Amino acid sequence: MTEKSGTTACVGWREWVSLPELGVKNLKVKVDTGARTSALHTFSLSYFDKDGEDWVRIGLHPRQKSDEEFFTEAKILDKRIVRDSGGHEELRPVIETLITLGKHSFRAELTLTSRDNMKFRMLLGRKALEGRFLVDSKGSYLQSVRPVA
Repeated sequence: MTEKSGTTACVGWREWVSLPELGVKNLKVKVDTGARTSALHTFSLSYFDKDGEDWVRIGLHPRQKSDEEFFTEAKILDKRIVRDSGGHEELRPVIETLITLGKHSFRAELTLTSRDNMKFRMLLGRKALEGRFLVDSKGSYLQSVRPVA
């Protein structure tokens, strides 16, 4: 199913996604309707110019409880002030990328920030969910299957 289908599916409060344009497979996300924009954990951001456009080199720890490092690059769409759940404001770069969740693929904006103290490496916010998914708050992995290690 693509974002143009117009139907909604149910997702659980946590799911597995891939970010194919960034080269990221099997990333566990928390579905968070309290977050407007999705957020991706980064431990390193390096800004650079590519053909006159602003880009960022992103350092990721794609697996929970692991120090495995993965680096990728993305064009910066915007920079926005984001207020976290504790009320703290931070200026974050925003990228847009393809997200694959089960059989569903769609484009969404992601803010880039350190989530070292958080259990999940990514939050899937309500802007990415709107018109695509309903959230079953007691369900887990309703659209995705835990990958085999």
